[in-house]
Amino acid sequence: MAKRKAENRSFLDKREAEYLFTYVKDKPVCLVCGVNVAVSKEYNIRRHYETKHHDKYKDLDMTQRSQKVEEMKRSLVSQQNMFKKATSQSEAAVKASYIVAAEIAKSARPFNEGEFMKKCMMKVCDLVCPEKKQAFSNVSLSRNTVADCTCDLATNLYDQLMEKGEDFVAFSLAVDESCDASDTAQLSVFIRGVDSNLCVTEELLGFKSMHGTTTGKEIFEEVSKCVTEIKLPWDKLVGLTTDGAPAMCGKKSGLVGMVREKMREENCAGELTVYHCIIHQEALCAKALKMEDVMTTVTQVVNFIRAKGLNHRQFKSFLEECGSEYADVPYHTEVRWLSRGKVLNRCFELREEICQFLETKGKDTAELREQKFLCELAFLCDISSHLDALNLQLQGRGRIITDMYAAVRAFKTKLCLWENQMLQGNPCHFPCCQSIKAQISTAVFPCAQFAEKLSVLAAEFSRRFADFDAQKCKFELLSNPFAVDVENAPTNIQMELIELQCNDTLKSKYDAVGAAQFPRFIPDTMPQLRTQAAQMLSMFGSTYLCEQLFSSMKMTKTTHRRRLTDEHLRSILRISSAQSLSPDIDELASKKRCQS
Repeated sequence: MAKRKAENRSFLDKREAEYLFTYVKDKPVCLVCGVNVAVSKEYNIRRHYETKHHDKYKDLDMTQRSQKVEEMKRSLVSQQNMFKKATSQSEAAVKASYIVAAEIAKSARPFNEGEFMKKCMMKVCDLVCPEKKQAFSNVSLSRNTVADCTCDLATNLYDQLMEKGEDFVAFSLAVDESCDASDTAQLSVFIRGVDSNLCVTEELLGFKSMHGTTTGKEIFEEVSKCVTEIKLPWDKLVGLTTDGAPAMCGKKSGLVGMVREKMREENCAGELTVYHCIIHQEALCAKALKMEDVMTTVTQVVNFIRAKGLNHRQFKSFLEECGSEYADVPYHTEVRWLSRGKVLNRCFELREEICQFLETKGKDTAELREQKFLCELAFLCDISSHLDALNLQLQGRGRIITDMYAAVRAFKTKLCLWENQMLQGNPCHFPCCQSIKAQISTAVFPCAQFAEKLSVLAAEFSRRFADFDAQKCKFELLSNPFAVDVENAPTNIQMELIELQCNDTLKSKYDAVGAAQFPRFIPDTMPQLRTQAAQMLSMFGSTYLCEQLFSSMKMTKTTHRRRLTDEHLRSILRISSAQSLSPDIDELASKKRCQS
């Protein structure tokens, strides 16, 4: 009975010629009218044929029927291929829209650039591949389409971050605030999370527009929303890095104090480690030199040359006539970290040409030609060059806090060396000072004065980086665990640390891959060491990412785009700042096809 029932329901090949049916995706389909039969019983198929098509095809014999069936099947396959091709072309057009929208967002261009790009594409298509014109024409790049695609791409990135966040064993935050072109305060929050495999994810967590005041309480509320929305537990938060503003680092009413209070309310076992951005502190250390009078004089000279168009043109012509290596002097911008050193070095190199030009303008250059001023200018040029080199070392994405701390410690050691050499009258690491010293009397060059300034700078570095020095033992556990004194290590990891240091295989792996990659090779049998490594890897040493994002914000929301909405600005910056993640365009195109 069961066998006969199975035979009755199975669709046999012989029925193709008998009833003009075929089998498509587990369903019998009429080759004449394309109707699907829900249940593949012979009775259902025969009834459809006899009621709909019997009169038309009753005179055909089996050979003719077979030929007709093959002809109809070829026609059906052709139709299916045509629909598949149309679907494929439509999906490709949607993907192209997303790809172009992503590039427009990354380049900080307005949404209506898509329309301009479409015109360019069509003109190129007419010359290169005119037969593909329709395919290019199907790509939608209108302003609204680009805006919608940008929001979709940003949402996809956020969803990926939320999915990755489920596996974080530790994370830290970097928070900073700045104003855009419309004077709206924008709060950027970056997250650096480490998963169970000790892989680091560094992405924008939130970008919040604050239209009112920016007190510590309001900043905390926005940061708290960012953490809550991504569903991250507070007990996994191990570090918080800020720009050092009172609203950020206040112990009671600031962001730091409120985050610590929140962690106490959540009964978090771990202690929050707070850092003031290393790069900000390095820039603040330079102020301890107290040589603003030299910088003021240089700035006044540069402003005189650059402020008026006539002076500027004449100065450039003067340099060209003199056959100078340089063609101009740059402006000094206080907020640009490397601006100070560049201006000083250029003015030092062009000091003679600048004096000659100022004299042609009737300006007094006595101060600029004084030996005391030239010595101080040379020293400030050299020390600014060294500070700029350190600044560049501390910049960049994906920087591990132990490497940044090592760069600062190395600079402090260099300062001690330079101080001793300067006391001995040997400024061998200060080329500008060497140049001036060769031109004037050795007795006139104030070596002792500059040695004192180097000593003050070293003391300022020690004072400002005391919070990093306090974490030296933890840093060494990540940077060189095989050299750590076990007795000075936390008691919960001492046993595992001994096992690690006695394992020759792991020591060879550390030598081969380096400190940054080694934590991934710590075995699961050492969970405390893996946890310690995850916490250190998740630490932000600076708010560089926030500063970089604000630079992108200035390029995106200009005075000509002040009406850019908060949502669109947030979406653009999420796309342009993405590093660990990339939008899943295939998934977005698939969803768009389902919606249509």
